[in-house]
Amino acid sequence: MIRKIGTWFLLILAYLIVAVPFKVMGVIPGFTDIRPVMLLGPIYALFFGIPGCIIFALMNLVMDAVSGGLAWSSIAGLLSNFAGPFLFMYYWKRVAKTEPHLKTMGNIAHFCIVIVIMAVLEALIITPSVAVFYPDVNWKLFFVTVTLNTSLFPILFGIPLMILMQEELGFKQIERKT
Repeated sequence: MIRKIGTWFLLILAYLIVAVPFKVMGVIPGFTDIRPVMLLGPIYALFFGIPGCIIFALMNLVMDAVSGGLAWSSIAGLLSNFAGPFLFMYYWKRVAKTEPHLKTMGNIAHFCIVIVIMAVLEALIITPSVAVFYPDVNWKLFFVTVTLNTSLFPILFGIPLMILMQEELGFKQIERKT
């Protein structure tokens, strides 16, 4: 139990270290910003499973609250920031025919495709709530920003970090279900 609490604490700390410095780089103030922290979604999902997905989603809600960006759309943000990593994990653990490793260019390309699909799904969850509750917000810009944040950061920085975690630091992904 202490080990689990320690792991949760480290996941929260890692989220804060990556999220806080960039919270000031707003694209649509109060709604979306440049979010390098999105690189952690697939990592939390593959290495820490459902608890990682929950922590990732809850920390997004916490960041909304402490930054003054808590809005009705934060509920959709909570759901999408859980659903995206969860579906990523579910795909690699239950659906994919290959192991979720990053040792071949083919698997890296496969990861990139799954990350882009995950990003679009997350944007499709959040954007309607922003469009409905805040009609003054440019929902097209919001959709593009969410999609780019949720795909580019995991691809450009998350994949290299996953490779480092697996190959150099010895992290193991959660077990694949057959």
